Amino acid sequence: MPLLFNKDGAAAEVPGAPQPWLVEANQLVKRYGAHLALDHISLQVRPGEIYGLIGPDGAGKSSLLKAVAGVLAHDEGELRVFSQLINNEADSELIKDRIGLMPQGLGQNLYGDLSVEENIDYFGGLRLLSPEALRERKEALLKSTRLERFRDRPMKNLSGGMKQKLGLVCTLIHEPKLVILDEPTTGVDPVSRREFWSILSRLLQEKGITALVSTAYMDEASRFHRVSLMHEGKILASGEPARMKDLAAGCIVSTVCADAQQQMAAVQRLTQRFPQLEALGQEIRVFVDSAEADAARQQVLQTLQQTPAIAQAQTEVLDAELEDVFIALLRQRAAAGADADAIVAEPVVATAVVATVANTAAVVSAAQPATQQLAIEARELSRHFGEFKAVDQVSFQVPQGEIFGLLGANGAGKSTVIKMLTGILTQSSGQGMVAGADMRTAGLQIRERIGYMSQAFSLYLDLSVLENIRLYAGIYGLSRQQTAERMDWILDMAGLRPFGHALTASLPMGLRQRLALGCALIHRPQVLFLDEPTSGVDPLGRRAFWDVLFRLSREEHVTILVTTHYMSEAEHCDHIALMYAGRVVADASPEQLKNRLEQEAGQLVEVDCSDAPQALQVLQQAGFASASLFGPKLHVLLQDLEADSQRVRTSLQAFEVSALRPRRLSMEDVFVHIVTSLEQQDAQHQKGSS
Repeated sequence: MPLLFNKDGAAAEVPGAPQPWLVEANQLVKRYGAHLALDHISLQVRPGEIYGLIGPDGAGKSSLLKAVAGVLAHDEGELRVFSQLINNEADSELIKDRIGLMPQGLGQNLYGDLSVEENIDYFGGLRLLSPEALRERKEALLKSTRLERFRDRPMKNLSGGMKQKLGLVCTLIHEPKLVILDEPTTGVDPVSRREFWSILSRLLQEKGITALVSTAYMDEASRFHRVSLMHEGKILASGEPARMKDLAAGCIVSTVCADAQQQMAAVQRLTQRFPQLEALGQEIRVFVDSAEADAARQQVLQTLQQTPAIAQAQTEVLDAELEDVFIALLRQRAAAGADADAIVAEPVVATAVVATVANTAAVVSAAQPATQQLAIEARELSRHFGEFKAVDQVSFQVPQGEIFGLLGANGAGKSTVIKMLTGILTQSSGQGMVAGADMRTAGLQIRERIGYMSQAFSLYLDLSVLENIRLYAGIYGLSRQQTAERMDWILDMAGLRPFGHALTASLPMGLRQRLALGCALIHRPQVLFLDEPTSGVDPLGRRAFWDVLFRLSREEHVTILVTTHYMSEAEHCDHIALMYAGRVVADASPEQLKNRLEQEAGQLVEVDCSDAPQALQVLQQAGFASASLFGPKLHVLLQDLEADSQRVRTSLQAFEVSALRPRRLSMEDVFVHIVTSLEQQDAQHQKGSS
């Protein structure tokens, strides 16, 4: 059926007429040598919808997007875009004026030395816009993206979020009918992510544009009308996000442990029965296959009977998230023998990690006993670059064996703090202590006790996996026997045994990051610094990576300081320091931060209504400042759940409110609330002083 646009921006079917798919792929195949990047892919995209491709690195998302954009030729199958059959470059040229492509990577379609306005003018010129049309569209897009004040700033000096907004403006300047976005929010902080999606949703609705978007963030699925889950060049399933959770039957049982020792005992016990679980701080989340809520909870409690007492009140049943379902789907398909070799690759890595780290834990633990001594301490640490205060009197403490998260938006000062603590940068004032020594004066003996994995790759991409490991072993002065032992450990830990002689540049992002982690750990450091270690890594790779970190912390008592943009990863941390504009503005455990937010701002509620972008404006005008767009729904914090819920319904009478559901607060909610409040305070202060 042909489609029109209804009032909430989604596609509305017109009965009795043929369906004009905007994008239609049928059995599409793309090979890179012997590698099958697209394995008989079929999908259809409707006009007016936001269609998401979700999956790990190497799933084939980018290849599919490039084929649709007409910049990559496919080998087999049929592809139609705007009903035009695409078989060659000439076919692609017929539709390119109706397509906007934003490639993967921060600012990859932009020019660093050009200003914001010069970039927009350049792209407008490429699209042969008249001066009047360019001027009109430029001003409208700058206003929509709040980039007006930065029009003269060079692109290279923008934050990650601002680069992505500018990239979107340049992609939309010619008002394409189809916009193709390849992982547009990878490496962008949560505040900028939410703003990006809000802007995109509004602009697409206003202009009637269709979007085909790829992402490795499973939590972004709710922002799409329909999605396809991809893995190893295949589409595992497609449909509406709300229905995707039914693909793998089961639910999540959450158990909160009193301490690290109890948690380790519980994990070891639960792992024997349940193949899918993860530890988040002091919480354990277990996916129980094919079980209703009560039965799942009883299964977990029965399994825990032989561990130190865990009260039933500490156990809660939760709905599975799409990431849980995705991993369960792969695991269950592997168990059924469907493409087992390909599908089981990542889960096996996670299992191997458990066994490998457990085998080495007893040896290292004997040399590094668990203590509550401080492993890291920052005392009013500051770093100035001219008049710019990158880090402004930062103080925090990290006990031995703790996973400590340093969170903040792009440019908050996180990387600068790590560089000072590791001795790469000299502080302007204050003191940084690591393993009991001042890193400014620490000798080689102290430096051998720390490991550092930088945000930029610390690997040599033109060397093989084994050559990188040997190089780091030589740097740290390991003997031949020590090198052989640690090489075996790294290959097992990272799942790299089949890739020992492969060039590092040829590895998927997740495997590269685990290799980099292994190289940082080759000398068995007491303290490990990780700067954005999983940026761009898919969900399977992130889970395997964090399983390693959990075991290192709990069994080997390695202290870990990590920065991350993935707020779901913040849940793994025992303690968190949130940075804003070079300062620490919150310092507590994840649960403490959530409790404080709930006490301060109220209960998080999800509002299911029509025309969510317009409803958002109405809610904010009615005084609900915390309201934000979350895919086709709204999220809002309510102080008085009963009274404020009624106020929400009254305010949205024109929007067909179908449900108001309480939701658990996430670290993303905490992050966005704190940072948004501080930004508003700064804006008011600047306005008052001007």
